[in-house]
Amino acid sequence: MHSPIFAPIISLVLWTFAMAIWLYATRIPALSRHGIVYDPAKPNEAFTAQIPPRVRWKADNYNNLMEQPTLFYAVALVLALTGSGSGASLWLAWAYVAVRIAHSLVHALVNRVMVRFGLFALGSVVLFAMTARAAFVVSGFSQ
Repeated sequence: MHSPIFAPIISLVLWTFAMAIWLYATRIPALSRHGIVYDPAKPNEAFTAQIPPRVRWKADNYNNLMEQPTLFYAVALVLALTGSGSGASLWLAWAYVAVRIAHSLVHALVNRVMVRFGLFALGSVVLFAMTARAAFVVSGFSQ
């Protein structure tokens, strides 16, 4: 089975891997440069607090990509499996991916909270629209 909505799904997964690479490409040198060593006897927060904020932001964003986007994957797969992964659903999926990438860049580079929140809220609205479309499809009303 092929569905056009698979492309934005895979794109967001690839973006998540890109953020993981960026996270480690900045974190490992920062740990070495600042002599930071993980102590398993201390809470994780004590370790994290030693890492410079500009480095931490990448990890924080990577963690964000493991949260709400999981709903996107589920909804997009429902749309694909029900044959509704094109048209408006596809546009919404690409919009969600674009907003999440923009959110990542703001978070990882400048971390402006209100800009991040605006992007998060916009992404949530797009995801809700996708979810409403999927609910409509699985309810049988679209036939």
